[in-house]
Amino acid sequence: MPVEAAFAAPGRFYKGNLHTHSTRSDAARDPDAVCALYRDSGYDFLALTDHFMAKFDFPIVDTRAYRTNRFTTVIGAEVHAPKTSFGELWHLLAVGLPLDFERTPPSEMAPSLAARCVAAGAYVAIAHPAWYSVTLEDAESITSAHAVEIYNHTSEVKASRGDSASLIDVMLAKGRRLTLCATDDAHFHFNDWFGGYVMVKSESLEPEALVSALKAGHYYSSQGPELAGITVSGDTLDVECSPARSVIALGRASTSAAAFGHGLTRARLSLDGLRAGGFVRVVVVDAAGRKAWSNPIWL
Repeated sequence: MPVEAAFAAPGRFYKGNLHTHSTRSDAARDPDAVCALYRDSGYDFLALTDHFMAKFDFPIVDTRAYRTNRFTTVIGAEVHAPKTSFGELWHLLAVGLPLDFERTPPSEMAPSLAARCVAAGAYVAIAHPAWYSVTLEDAESITSAHAVEIYNHTSEVKASRGDSASLIDVMLAKGRRLTLCATDDAHFHFNDWFGGYVMVKSESLEPEALVSALKAGHYYSSQGPELAGITVSGDTLDVECSPARSVIALGRASTSAAAFGHGLTRARLSLDGLRAGGFVRVVVVDAAGRKAWSNPIWL
């Protein structure tokens, strides 16, 4: 019985935020305060990803001093290059960069920058595409990205454009093998933290192990609900989760299957009609409307 990758991988789950800012770019809290906030709130790891831009002197913040035996940091940045179809600067999340990552020259385009981040060892995600209307053509040009942010909490709180599921599903339907992640993108000018995170299955809390697990897709994303297991057997999908009001399997275009109830912790869904699309992904919704998202399962 095939098990979804995050649950088949060895190790345990670690809770982390992949996208956060500090006073080193345009946020209201300094790196010490940001790391302390996540550490003291039960997170296992944090990537401080300040804007890697000339106006901030291209910061890659060294957060190694904030690591303990129970909390770690992953070095990263939000990198930028010209320009999307609507004339916006690109926003790309790069987690696992070296501290000496070379500054972005003015002539570098986004596909090249993303590839350079990947070559330097980073996990790269297209950040908050719904927030600034990244088109399918735009997104498809970033061929080296590992993932797309399915949910960005700051974009939701500030602009009601936090959910990028529609773009992701079109990319998946066209055969692009991507994973997806939920993030805070906290700037601390308003209440924009603790809204989206990842649960990464890793054999250790070492930053290198976490980045490797992210690249392999050994994680799921959440606003609060927990996923405990996903298995596929023939045309049946079994999901175990924390108490939920709905468990949904989504495939290509309009294809889906769902179970509804009060306090659901298990659901068995039929994949009949979903297999033709080549993939399925799971969404769990709790009584408060908070979601958890699996990565795509390729059938």
